[in-house]
Amino acid sequence: MSGLTRRSVIGLAAAGFAGGRLGLAETVHAEIRRLARNAALRWKFTGSTAAECRAWQEKFRTKLGELLGPHTPPAEWETEVEDMAELDDHRREALLLKAEGYPTLPVYRLTPKGAAAGKRAGIVALHGHGKFGNDSVVGIATTPERKEAIKESNYDYGLQLVRRGYVVTAPCFAPFGRRMGDRSKYGGDDPCAVAFVRLQMLGRVLMGENLRDALWALALLEKTKGVDGKRLGCVGLSYGGRMTMLATAMDERIRVAVASGALNVMQERILQRYSCGAQVIPGLLEYGDVPEIASLIAPLPCVWEIGERDPLMVKDQIGPALARIRAAYRAYGAEDKLYVDRFDGHHRWNGKVAYRVLAEALRSA
Repeated sequence: MSGLTRRSVIGLAAAGFAGGRLGLAETVHAEIRRLARNAALRWKFTGSTAAECRAWQEKFRTKLGELLGPHTPPAEWETEVEDMAELDDHRREALLLKAEGYPTLPVYRLTPKGAAAGKRAGIVALHGHGKFGNDSVVGIATTPERKEAIKESNYDYGLQLVRRGYVVTAPCFAPFGRRMGDRSKYGGDDPCAVAFVRLQMLGRVLMGENLRDALWALALLEKTKGVDGKRLGCVGLSYGGRMTMLATAMDERIRVAVASGALNVMQERILQRYSCGAQVIPGLLEYGDVPEIASLIAPLPCVWEIGERDPLMVKDQIGPALARIRAAYRAYGAEDKLYVDRFDGHHRWNGKVAYRVLAEALRSA
């Protein structure tokens, strides 16, 4: 080794990591950044007609399903009622969905009180990152910390929706809320990264697992007595917005979507910051990115909420991403169904445009 001992080589490597001279860590990250900038994105939509867009959507959706791996919920399951709370204006059920060969899924179901003229529309409300999982979405604010979490992000949109007359289901994703378990056992590691890597060794994708659970909550909603299965929507903030986009792109039963605080592209995420394992679809950038997934929703109505002071939104990436999504809507002659709600706020649910669009889209089958 030309006079170098093992210890001296390790010392030089450590110096390279710290000072960038040998640059082992910098070299691999520089290579990743180069690959990200030059990602193929081979299947971006380039057509201009509805027929071309439908053909492209079928092709891209099929490939996306392959990249996600298994993500179909069980056709049949048992529903266990853990708890039920009769509140002033709605009932909140804490349910466990169980099927052989599947992880048990905790779901809240919110049902408005009072008579309804016919069957009600239903909405799946998906949570983002956060200590309390789906509890915040349904308005469980039993401690000052929980109240602050809801206030900061206007996080109880599931509660807001049931008060507007919708039946709501809100699943708990992995690894969040009660499905994370004891946070201290991760030893400072990111639970999303840990879950992603371990599932990869089993041939599964964490985002695919959570898509399955979002669609399971959708199936529960569809089968709920008093719900019109032809009037179903999906909403979410942050990771919940990302999963709203994915669920709507992959399941035609969802007729309208609201994705809040989620218009980032993975190309940008690789260049700018760590992106959690719960959002990674291996191999995606070979074929497309977030705008291509979002384009699978066209021509259905979709609201994208963008806080002008949201630190997680890279502003110079938003316009190009929207342009790619808009191309699919334009092909269908449905640009008026793509809504962008830019509001003066941070990383939070807004609802101003969303509630109007949801009402219009779910008014009738």
